Amino acid sequence: MEIFKIKNDIPFMSYGRLTTAISLITFIFAVFFLAQKGLNLGVDFTGGTVIEVSYPQAADLTKIRHAVDSVGLNEATVQNFGSSHDVMIRLPLKKGVTSAQLSEEVLSALHKEDDQVEMRRVETVGAQVGQELYDNGALALLLVSIGIMAYLAMRFEWRFAVAAIVANMHDVVIILGFFAFFQWEFNLTVLAAVLAVLGYSVNESVVVFDRVRENFKKMRKAAVTTVIDNAITRTMSRTVITHFCTQLMVLSMLLFGGETLHNFSLALTIGILFGIYSSVLVACPIALYLGVSRENLITGAEKKQNEETMP
Repeated sequence: MEIFKIKNDIPFMSYGRLTTAISLITFIFAVFFLAQKGLNLGVDFTGGTVIEVSYPQAADLTKIRHAVDSVGLNEATVQNFGSSHDVMIRLPLKKGVTSAQLSEEVLSALHKEDDQVEMRRVETVGAQVGQELYDNGALALLLVSIGIMAYLAMRFEWRFAVAAIVANMHDVVIILGFFAFFQWEFNLTVLAAVLAVLGYSVNESVVVFDRVRENFKKMRKAAVTTVIDNAITRTMSRTVITHFCTQLMVLSMLLFGGETLHNFSLALTIGILFGIYSSVLVACPIALYLGVSRENLITGAEKKQNEETMP
């Protein structure tokens, strides 16, 4: 199915230096904000207290947030859990206050708003557990990146593997840069979104690289830039359809998923938008700069066949 029936190839590679420069500047800004401000880590990573309460009627999250804020916990997260009657409250660590004291303060504030509230569960996430989650998350990110690079190196060629992983890291760092700049809470759901973006972004790169490899076999006398431009242009409709449908689903989570899925869908939205850009205007120019050519991709049998067919 084609949305855009483009007769002439769009010269994407002629803008390669410009797009690479823009990507480099954006990447540097993201790294600067990460180093300067850092991530606003959630309770999952820093440690804290998780409280579950229940109401006989549908809980009013606005009133609950107001009650929690009155205790001086403006960074607390309040969300429905399971049903509209059950509420989960995530409280960050507070200096000089134990988990038991903190939960008692919050429960007292909630009783002032509604005396029918019932405490269901109090759970403490230690700082050591949070650090382990942080370390394991970073390790997962590293292993996924290595796996993607190894797969692309075996399926295509090392130049494509390097180009794809650079584009993927570009997307990940920019997502983290946004969260550092705006100080949005970074929790386990956001980490899951970052890992999802890694797989999603590389999928688009694989589609384009597959078409590039096919074009090298079909367009034997064409220049490398012409081959890549044709590959991107011919996959344009597929790219638009895929990203549009995915973004519709993510947008529904962003608008209607509540606080639980807000940062998750926000990270996915940033990743999808920059994933389109990086797969086309970052990965391909880098592969071109690394010297990808037809000779890099054809097998020994294909080389022999081409030599026999040549006059």
